[in-house]
Amino acid sequence: MIPGGSPGTTPAVTPGAASGVSPGAIPEVLTMGRVGVDVYPLQVGVPLRQVETFGKYLGGSPTNVAVAAARLGRSSAVITRTGADPFGLFVHDALRGYGVGDQYVTAVPGLPTPVTFCEIRPPDDFPLYFYRYPKAPDLEILPEELDLPAVAGARLFWATVTGLSAEPSRGAHLAAWRARGRRPYTVLDLDYRPMFWPDEETARERVREALGHVTVAVGNLEEVEVATGTREPLQAGKALLEAGVELAVVKRGAAGVLGMTAAETVEVPPVPVEVVNGLGAGDAFGGALCHGLLAGWPLERTLRFANAAGAIVAGRLACAPAMPTAAEVLELLEGPGGEPQNGKQSGGEPQNGKQPDGEPRGENRPGRGSR
Repeated sequence: MIPGGSPGTTPAVTPGAASGVSPGAIPEVLTMGRVGVDVYPLQVGVPLRQVETFGKYLGGSPTNVAVAAARLGRSSAVITRTGADPFGLFVHDALRGYGVGDQYVTAVPGLPTPVTFCEIRPPDDFPLYFYRYPKAPDLEILPEELDLPAVAGARLFWATVTGLSAEPSRGAHLAAWRARGRRPYTVLDLDYRPMFWPDEETARERVREALGHVTVAVGNLEEVEVATGTREPLQAGKALLEAGVELAVVKRGAAGVLGMTAAETVEVPPVPVEVVNGLGAGDAFGGALCHGLLAGWPLERTLRFANAAGAIVAGRLACAPAMPTAAEVLELLEGPGGEPQNGKQSGGEPQNGKQPDGEPRGENRPGRGSR
């Protein structure tokens, strides 16, 4: 134990539907950080300057992780902030439609809700263009506004490195981690996106500070290199354990995923998939990782399940609407005849375009898959 739909298909969303978290209840999965609106081309392989039609979707990596966990049957909620604008209202509608609690989502007057555009050039080129100016509202999360009993009481708390890139968000993250006291499962998505930082060394310092507060660290090769100084998976995993985490997950693209604890090292291969849009696959991986951890599954089973979830989303167009159900993941894992598909698990993310296990490497930070 650890300490398929067709491309473009999306689950039905009913804006304004009741949240999956009862009023006053503490969600199983509580995420914190980025949110926004993804504006994605409905033409594949067409330069952004020539695209004529777009789809509007909920975005932001920790937000998508909460959606992915909810699709797998977990109660979830997100701590974030939006602008006081129509896109901010859309975020609330979308969260409720996916069954994700929006009680910790507040507005920041004067700052617009971020939007993100991308180009879709399969199989591994998905450049992202962030509009988070003059400052993203999700970096205005205030320590004094946190529901610390909920943070401390959630069975799993998920945060990302981007939240450490500016105040007051950084202080809020540190306050949240102090409230948890390294309670399992406290997860840090290493989530390094160069455009959000003044330089790599600043990011490295903030990440290393954060590692002392968490029990699980998840990242791709570039991200673990920022955190540890090496992109060699085994060395990086060991360095993360030495920094204090109990579980290190290194997503290696086409080479699959490595998981390490003090007691075991597990490697699982990727699942071949015809990539439509690698963006968001890493968030599906994250939501499925949450599900496996909370279920108490063995590490190998958890990583195989997470890989398969990421592969499914890589074969679909959008991010949040593409998150799979448990039945869809199991169908991919077991195959049409109900037999396990040995050696065909999803890898978590391509290191260049973030496909199977994760996220593309476009402007959304090389190696990530969602905004």
